[in-house]
Order: sequence, then structure tokens, then C-alpha cells
Amino acid sequence: MDTALFDYDLPSELIAQEPVEPRDAARLLVAGRDGGDAQHRTVRDLPSYLRPGDLLVLNRTRVIPARLFGRKDSGGEVEVLLIHPEPASDDREHWRCLIRGKVRVGSLITLADVRAEVVICHDDGERELAFPAGVSVLALAERIGHIPLPPYIKRSDRPDDRERYQTVFADSPGSVAAPTASLHLTKPLLQQITALGVSTAHVDLAIGPGTFKPVDSERVEDFRIHAEHCTCPAPTIAAIAACRARGGRVVAVGTTVVRTLETAAAQAGGLAPYSGWTSLFMYPPRRPAVVDCLMTNFHLPRSSLLMLVSCFTGVDRLHHLYRAAVAERYRFFSYGDAMFLHCPGPESGVRGPGSQNS
Repeated sequence: MDTALFDYDLPSELIAQEPVEPRDAARLLVAGRDGGDAQHRTVRDLPSYLRPGDLLVLNRTRVIPARLFGRKDSGGEVEVLLIHPEPASDDREHWRCLIRGKVRVGSLITLADVRAEVVICHDDGERELAFPAGVSVLALAERIGHIPLPPYIKRSDRPDDRERYQTVFADSPGSVAAPTASLHLTKPLLQQITALGVSTAHVDLAIGPGTFKPVDSERVEDFRIHAEHCTCPAPTIAAIAACRARGGRVVAVGTTVVRTLETAAAQAGGLAPYSGWTSLFMYPPRRPAVVDCLMTNFHLPRSSLLMLVSCFTGVDRLHHLYRAAVAERYRFFSYGDAMFLHCPGPESGVRGPGSQNS
């Protein structure tokens, strides 16, 4: 499959630089079933598209203030982006990082009152930092770190981004990017959805910087996707089984939820609790095995997220919907608007060749 199939034209002024307020005032493009006309609504209308007995699945991950600024012993400035903790053989916390600034193994970096040591330089450009014994890296990040806004938001982070670039239910620190579809949900809206008879379950996928990496191979199949750590717990598996038994639909809020649920379903023996790394790469003609409906934001051209969304729409339908969104002046990407998609019914649950799992 040619990666160029996932290009599209986007006027730069449609890339959202600020979130809308209130959260659920964001626009919602609802794709009609079986290729019917799209509807243009707002996120607060989401309950109209849910049914009693449905299951709403959310990613509970929390964005950490992962951008830290410091200095090398030589005096040069550096910027550190925390990615995830690494196993360590000593009593220090080790973290995988991206570092802007020239460093080598043994370099010491001062971050406020903490000195960290570069202990590994990986071939992919990532680094491993070891922090002094007794230092909590998450506590340090909360104290001195900055929210790592996506690179297409052309402004510095502000104090209010700490709350706004965060879902209202986030309680599991570990991500460097938000599960953006869930940014639109408010506590009153979730309460309204519950009152409708819709159940809620959670997964946890720690979103890494690789989520912003475009597919840079000419053929989609040749791309090596990033790995992210995810957990699909036993209560969520039980909630899905109960949803199926009562004839409800599994509604994923965000591509990270799809990635986690489909990883759990790809195990030998089928859908079961899962905790570990996922390198699942979904693209057509694959159809989701677990998810019936998807709420998601609008994604970057040539991104693996856009390819995942096309598993719900097909490539031609995806372009039709994105052209409609541009024509209607929807706002794109992390602080932008959203869409609601139904999985094509007849093919739901059928695994096509267009997938890679690990």
C-alpha cells in the first residue's frame, strides 16, 4: 500500500493552537452509516449517538510535565524529554529520554538541584539518564517540568496547559502526549452518558513521542512503528463480555484505546487481560476485532493514527470525511475537533492481512 494514499491538504490556519471552552463545545463530525451523509454536531451531542447497553472505553493515562531544561557541566544548555522509566541494576531511577543538545555517555546534566548522568546512547537517538538515588523523577517533573505540547502547536506551554492538556479522569502518570479525543469529555457529560445506561471501562496506554512520527517509508507495510506500554485489565475484559451479552457496542474514545483493545485481542486464545508493550500497526484492509465505534480527533497526514482510523472508514471514505471537515472549517489535531465513526458491520471482527502485531 502506497503511503502517499494517506496525504491530504490542510490549510495551516485549521491547526488548532488553543482548546475550545468548555471542552464539550468542540465540534463533532458524525460519519453516517454505510457511507451516508455526515452530520455536523458538537461533542455535547455525543449521548445522542450512544445507546443503553453500550460500553464507553477510556484511556486513563496522565500526561507528565516531561520537558525539563538544564545545563551540562560544560555550561551548554540542554532540553530533556522524559519518555518512560527503564529497568535498572542499581538504586537509581533510569529513564529513557530524548535530549536536545550534544551529550555522550558519562555526561552530567543539572536539572534544577538534581544531577543526572547519561549512561546509554541508543542508536535511534534516544538516551538513558540515571538520576541520583532517592530522587523521584515524576516528583521532579511535577516540580520543574513543562507540559510537552505537540510540535505543531506553535507557542510555549502555559500554566493552564497542565490542566487543559489532560483528561478530566486522568490518574495514571506516564504519557508525553494526551489521548486527545478524551480531552473533549467533561464530568457532567460523562454523568449524562452513565445516566443513559452506558457503562464505562478503562485501559492504560502511555503515549510516547513516536505517536507524532509520520510513516516515512514508501510502502505502508515497510514502516516500523513505535512501541508503547499498555494495560487492558481484567475488569475491562469482563465489561466487554457483559456488553456483548446484552447486545451493546464497544465505543472506543481515542486511537490509543483501539490499539490497546486490539492488542489484547491479538493474543493466542483471543481477547484476554494484557499488560506489556505493543507494536500493533493497523491499516486497511484490517477491521477491528473488538471496537464497534470510535470517537477520535483529526490526525496528521501520513500518520499511523490516520491509517488506524481508515480501518473504520476505508481510504476513500476517510478522504471524503476529511475534505468535508476542511470545507466546514473544523479544527485539526490535539486541541482540535473530533469525529464519531461506526465500524463497518459485516467485516467487524475479521482480521485482514493489513496488520502487524507484537
